[in-house]
Amino acid sequence: MIFLRYESFRSYLRLYPVTAAIIALNILVFGTDLLTNHYLLDLGIFYSSYSLHEPWRYVTAVFLHLGLQHLLFNMFAILIFAPPLERMLGHFRYALFYLGCGIVGNLFSAIAESQTAGAGASGAIYGVYGAYLYLALMKKTLDESSRKTVYMILIFGFIYSFFAQNIGIWAHIGGLFAGFVFAYAFDWYLTMKRNRYR
Repeated sequence: MIFLRYESFRSYLRLYPVTAAIIALNILVFGTDLLTNHYLLDLGIFYSSYSLHEPWRYVTAVFLHLGLQHLLFNMFAILIFAPPLERMLGHFRYALFYLGCGIVGNLFSAIAESQTAGAGASGAIYGVYGAYLYLALMKKTLDESSRKTVYMILIFGFIYSFFAQNIGIWAHIGGLFAGFVFAYAFDWYLTMKRNRYR
């Protein structure tokens, strides 16, 4: 099971610096937003109707959260599920992957719903799940327990997304799609690189 975490706090920071930085940044932004009476949220929340005129919201919304429960749920998901992917991709590529999935998730929301608002890391998190889905379905490199965990998370996650209120289902779908495609592209790149040096 690749999702079990046994590292000490110091080892976690050393092995997964990007994941640790993402968690720290989200917590820092959330605390600052509370202290400034939601100034950061007003400035950075994603509005699909503003998507052409204020494109920075595609990025800033990925690091903003609408409440403590929202923040804790997403940070727990990142804490547990992101480290194996950071190890697989490498720190820099993982950082680009995470941000790219969050942006694509917001893009899907803008395309699907002309009047919607949202914030949170869930689009990027579903991108992480999308990469694991690619590994489970196409590469078959995940162990059985990890594969079942990915399937169950996605099944229950989408059921919850469809029936719960104020959930950005299109951000989830977009992030998942992006993660799957990015994982495929990275796998294709590695395959081409290996073949070139044979």
